[in-house]
Order: sequence, then C-alpha cells, then structure tokens
Amino acid sequence: MRFALVLLMMVAVSSSALGVEGVILLHGLARTDRSMGKMAAALERDGYVVLNVDYPSRTETIEVLAETTIRRALERPEISAADKIHFVTHSLGGILVRHYLSNRSIERLGRVVMLGPPNQGSEVVDRLADLTVFGMLNGPAGQQLGTGPDSVPNLLGPVDFELGIIAGDRSINWINSAIIPGPDDGKVSVGRTKVPGMKEHIVIHAGHPFLMSNEQVMRATLRFLRSGTFQEAAPIGAN
Repeated sequence: MRFALVLLMMVAVSSSALGVEGVILLHGLARTDRSMGKMAAALERDGYVVLNVDYPSRTETIEVLAETTIRRALERPEISAADKIHFVTHSLGGILVRHYLSNRSIERLGRVVMLGPPNQGSEVVDRLADLTVFGMLNGPAGQQLGTGPDSVPNLLGPVDFELGIIAGDRSINWINSAIIPGPDDGKVSVGRTKVPGMKEHIVIHAGHPFLMSNEQVMRATLRFLRSGTFQEAAPIGAN
C-alpha cells in the first residue's frame, strides 16, 4: 500500500516536471477544422495537447473572429492548464492571431507557425472583392484581406512574438496566379506572407489548400515548435 502511494506521488511529480504544452490550430478562410486534421494528428503524436478549432470564418469580420475564436480557445480547460501555448495557423488563421496579439497578451505564449498567411494581403482580394459572388463565398473577413495600406493585415504592424512562416510556391489555380505577381501558392504571393518581426521564413513546394497536410510542412512545423527553427539539427561532430 505504501509502495503504491509512493509510486503515484513519483508519477505525479514527474508529470508536473515534464510540463504540458498545448497547440491551438486555426484553419483558413472558408475551411473547417477537418482541413487541419493531419496536422493535429502529427502534433498529438509528438506529445502536444491539441485544440483543433472550428470557427465560422465567413460570417464575421476579422476583428470579431479574432476576439471570439481565440478567447474561447484559451478558455478551454485543456489549453488553460497548459504550461505553454503555441499556435499553428493556416491562411486567415494567422491574421486572427496577429490581430488578437496586437491588442492583448497571452500568458505562457509559446511559438507560432503560420502557413500561407496573407500578412500583407492578397492581390486576388484587390481584384475580386467587389464581386457579389466573392462576398458570398468569403464573407466580411475575406474582403478585409487586400493589399492596400488600410487593409486589416497591413494595419497590424510588426509582430513581437516568436513566429515562423511557411509559404508555398505551387498553384492549382491559374486564374488567381495570373493576378498575383511573383511566385505564389494560388492565393498569396511568397513575398506577401512575410511580416516584420518574424523569426524565420521558408518556402515549400506546395499549394495553398494543401500546406497543412504536406509532410514536409508538418515536419518543419514540429521542428519550429520544439526548437524555434525550421532547420534540421546538424549531426554531432559536423563542421
């Protein structure tokens, strides 16, 4: 009996010492949490407590979505109990994090990885936002993602948190790509995924809709959350 009690105490102390790290996943515009399913599974296998958030991306402005979605996620018990809180986002999800952190701080904030974020907006929105069908498909938030100086992404300013960005340079949408100058993923140019203050930026050969489930992207995301860099560790003894 005494041995069992001591063993339970040792396990409790060990678990506390190891700590628990949580990851909040935020999908992109007009997507659902299912689009982040493979990423969620990879993170869980790596030992993280994962909250894969589903939010109504086409129903509200960025300001409303950022406040309600992230606040509710942080209140979830599995996240509020974590010793460190990371974010992995796709597209619009990254802008929600930037907006939230421009107004508030998150205690125990860890690292953030953004996949294909329109951090400087997208020329596709510039060209198509006035079309009725665009508004129907993308909602108020989609119409706020242009490249002009008054667009929401461009009003947020530099980031002051540990951020890694993965951009794609492959496209299956030749119509959008004809609108976007330079290499792009079918939604956002590689250059416009960048934001002042970011720690690292890499480009992977994948299209915008597939970044979250790309094996190379998932491995790079795990490396950044663990070590703060996308780069693989050099072998011991290597020059």
